[in-house]
Amino acid sequence: MSTAVYTVQGMTCSGCMNKVTNAVAGVAGVTDVDVDIATGEVTVTSDALVDDQQVRAAITGAGYQLAS
Repeated sequence: MSTAVYTVQGMTCSGCMNKVTNAVAGVAGVTDVDVDIATGEVTVTSDALVDDQQVRAAITGAGYQLAS
């Protein structure tokens, strides 16, 4: 199992959380997505390593920015 944590800016409500969750869950290999609105942390779990660029693209494609 592999886990990666991303810090996302601009999430303010449960709608934001659902948008990011659904976008990241659509990345091949992702088995679980946990979004913490208060901290902006998105924890992505997978059985094997997931392409980091695909996860980042899913987040930005949903309309949010990753913290640098």
